[in-house]
Amino acid sequence: MYERSQQLFEASQRVIPGGVNSPVRAFRAVGGTPIFFREGKGAWLVDVDGNRYIDYVGSWGPAILGHAHPEVLAEIAAAASRGLSFGAPTELELEMAELITRSLPSIEQVRLVSSGTEAVMSALRLARGFTGRSLIVKFEGCYHGHSDFLLVKAGSGALTFGNPTSAGVPPELTSKTLVLDYNDPQQAEDAFRRYGAEIAAVVLEPVAGNMNFIRPSQDFVETLRRLCTEHGAVLIFDEVMTGFRVGPQGAQGVFGIRPDLTTLGKVIGGGMPVGAFGGRRDIMAKLAPVGPVYQAGTLSGNPVAVTAGLATLKRVLAPGFFEALSATTSALAEGLVREAGQAGVAFSAASLGGMFGIFFRATAPATFAQVMESDKEAFNRFFHAMLRRGVYLAPSAFEAGFVSAAHGTAEIEATLAAAREAFGESRAA
Repeated sequence: MYERSQQLFEASQRVIPGGVNSPVRAFRAVGGTPIFFREGKGAWLVDVDGNRYIDYVGSWGPAILGHAHPEVLAEIAAAASRGLSFGAPTELELEMAELITRSLPSIEQVRLVSSGTEAVMSALRLARGFTGRSLIVKFEGCYHGHSDFLLVKAGSGALTFGNPTSAGVPPELTSKTLVLDYNDPQQAEDAFRRYGAEIAAVVLEPVAGNMNFIRPSQDFVETLRRLCTEHGAVLIFDEVMTGFRVGPQGAQGVFGIRPDLTTLGKVIGGGMPVGAFGGRRDIMAKLAPVGPVYQAGTLSGNPVAVTAGLATLKRVLAPGFFEALSATTSALAEGLVREAGQAGVAFSAASLGGMFGIFFRATAPATFAQVMESDKEAFNRFFHAMLRRGVYLAPSAFEAGFVSAAHGTAEIEATLAAAREAFGESRAA
């Protein structure tokens, strides 16, 4: 069934570390051979062996319109025909900046970059330059890219500084990062009481998607906003995943919170490498060339990539888009819970906009510790059972899933039929 994928994976391991260019693709978390894909169209993927799958990864979020949207492809082709890159300003960059600032009221100015990692790294440097402080607060289980001082896990006790989670990251770099528990407003209060005058920024996934899907409590996000305001720290919403994915104003629109800086990616590139960071005008004024905080990028605002993002966003921001997408995602999540319940399997699911999470535990988790209580082996069995039935889920129990506008009733019904059989297998096991 996966013969060609197996051959390609074996060959890849000889010239690419682990055979993949991003670790989760290696299927280490779920076991087995990673699937090599040949093409995608709409809600479907086709692998190199000719197998077809309903896709719930969506390139980890950007494919919100589905794969190979014909009108988007036409606009990309037209842009490419005019040149791939200039390393100089284009009108397209202005159009993207105006669209972002018009859509997200918290962003008064924005700088385009080429990845989410670059966006967050730059936003944190800017926050430090603006405040003159060094400490960064992040939350256990949230991922903000692979820059050194963010590859960190919680210390050995409450309010201790983090430890590196990657070789090659010196401990002295992560000594400036304080790791707290997600959805714990009291711990945040305690941290600011102790370190408030030293904290430059709090960076938050306003809906966590990298420890699977975790929705914050309203009290939690409101507490962070208040504490940052009271202590002069910069509140950064990392909306690389949630921006234009959970609603037309991202998570900040859903929860009614105005961050000082926002990072964006994924959907704003429509599947091509684009990122952005932006926010308050007085903070952005510290950025070179008008301020002392340096940031640059040869391919920033690449015209082809920006065209892909603009073509996507114009359709995503059309009236009724998110209502329809949310209804489809809810139908999937609720249907999976129903099928699991009928099979007698401990299972829960949650969703917002076009994001969802599934968990092999009785209730959807609210914290990193609760996520870790989920039955990982049950997920792994379910993942492979669904894969055999033509449904491609994220190959890890700790990643959110994504629905696109191309997923219709037929795809949802086919997914639930596959899940019915897969849950039956899980119960038998």
